[in-house]
Amino acid sequence: MSKHINIPVFIPHEGCPNDCIFCNQRKISGHLHAPSEAEMREIVERHLKTANPDDYCEIAFFGGSFTGISKVVQKKYLNIAQEYVSMGKVKGIRLSTRPDYINADILTLLKEYSVKVIELGIQSLDEEVLRKSLRNYRPEEAISACQMIKEYGFSLGVQTMIGLPGDTLERSIDTAKRLIELKPDMVRIYPTLVIKETALAEEYINNRYTPLLLEDAVLWCSILVPLYEEANVRVLRIGLQNTDELTEENEVIAGPAHPAFGALVYSKIWLNRITKKLENTDISKKRLTIHVAPSQVSLVIGQNKQNIKYLKSNYQFSDIRVVGDGNSPKYFTLEFRE
Repeated sequence: MSKHINIPVFIPHEGCPNDCIFCNQRKISGHLHAPSEAEMREIVERHLKTANPDDYCEIAFFGGSFTGISKVVQKKYLNIAQEYVSMGKVKGIRLSTRPDYINADILTLLKEYSVKVIELGIQSLDEEVLRKSLRNYRPEEAISACQMIKEYGFSLGVQTMIGLPGDTLERSIDTAKRLIELKPDMVRIYPTLVIKETALAEEYINNRYTPLLLEDAVLWCSILVPLYEEANVRVLRIGLQNTDELTEENEVIAGPAHPAFGALVYSKIWLNRITKKLENTDISKKRLTIHVAPSQVSLVIGQNKQNIKYLKSNYQFSDIRVVGDGNSPKYFTLEFRE
C-alpha cells in the first residue's frame, strides 16, 4: 500500500526575524541550524532509501518562514529539490511560511518550481490573540495570503494553535469557521505549549499566562476537528511532534503536552459520537456491542479503557464490547444485547 511521505528539511528560524511569544523553533524542530547543500542531499537520500517505489514523496521545507529567506537562498534549496523531482524520485515540493511573507513576487517564483503545497502558520484569526502572541500581522493579511495561494493554484495548508494568550474556545471555533470558508486543503492543530527560552515562558513564570489543561485542550480539539473534517479539510496533525530536543527534561515547562495527544482527541470524538447516539435511543438492554472499523477499536475503547468506563458509569451497561468489522473509519453501529 502506497504512503504519502514528507521528507523534512528543517530551516529553523531562518528567514524569520519575528520572535513570536510561543516560539523556539530550535527546540520544536530539534534542529539547530539550516542544512548545507550536502546535508540536504544526505537527508533526502536517507529518506528515499526507506521509501517504496510507489510511495508519494515530497520534499518539505519546515521549521522556519521559508519565503522570508533571501531569494538566492530560496533558489539554492529549491534547485536541489527540483533535481529530485526532475529525476522522478519525488513528486513535488511543499513548504511552510508566514502569511505576511506571501505576495505576488514570491508566488510567481514558487510557480517556477514543483511546489505543490504551501502551509501558512495562521495560528489564529482573532486580532487580540495575534497581538498578544506578537504575530505582527492582522487577520486580514492572513486571509488575503490564503486567498492568493489558492488563486495561484497551490494546495493550501493552514496551521492553527489553541490556547494562545487571549484565546477562548469561542475564538478558536470562530477561527476554524473562518478558515473553512477559505477552503484550505489541510490543517494542523497545535495546543500551545510553554517551551523553555520563549517569551511565553517568562509570561508563565510571572503568572501572566495560564496554559490549557490537557483535558481542556482535548475537549477543544474534539470540537474543532469534526468542523474541519465535515468540511472536507484534511486534518494532518493534532499536537506537536515529539523531538529529542522537545522531550528533554524541562524543555516543555507547562501546557497540554502528551505523546499521544491526537489519539486522546479522536477517542473523545468517538465518545461524543456514541453518547449522542445513545441519547437518541431508547435503551432497555444493558449489554452493548459497538461495531467500528478495526483501525478505530483502540480509539473507541480509549486510553486505559476510559470511554468504556464512562459509558458503563453513565448508562449503567453491565457489559460493553467493541468489535472491529467495518470498512469506513467513520462507520459505527450499536447493538444492544440481553
